[in-house]
Amino acid sequence: MTETIPAGRMQLAARAPKPFLAMYQLEASIELDSTLRELVKLRASQINGCAFCIDMHWKDARAAGESEERLYLLDAWRESPIYSDRERAALALCEAVTLVGQGHVPDQVWEEAAAQLGDELGQLVFAIAAINTWNRLMIASRAEPGHYRAA
Repeated sequence: MTETIPAGRMQLAARAPKPFLAMYQLEASIELDSTLRELVKLRASQINGCAFCIDMHWKDARAAGESEERLYLLDAWRESPIYSDRERAALALCEAVTLVGQGHVPDQVWEEAAAQLGDELGQLVFAIAAINTWNRLMIASRAEPGHYRAA
């Protein structure tokens, strides 16, 4: 986000530039397949109701070549056969971490994610934590959807 996105309450990059930059640096440090990363970002944003992030990550996923079908079925990924076992494990973990107050992260969810992602599991956990933080920041500042343009 190099351009200023309208926000109803506050421009976080202007009002808190150091922590905002630190969040960008955290994002840049995460090494995870871009397809999986965007699916997780979009799914967490759907759960959290972050309109700005849904708009952003839908556009980023499309720009990266993701199909409309996979994006609009994401909310019902359990019922759709178009996601791989690896993606399903990541999405299940994403939901468990995002909704941590509703039962923490069940061992079965963790174990399946560990089996499917192997050494990438730590990267996934940070990706999930980062998008949940971004969702809260964008919702709190009332960042407006519709202005973001994918690179």
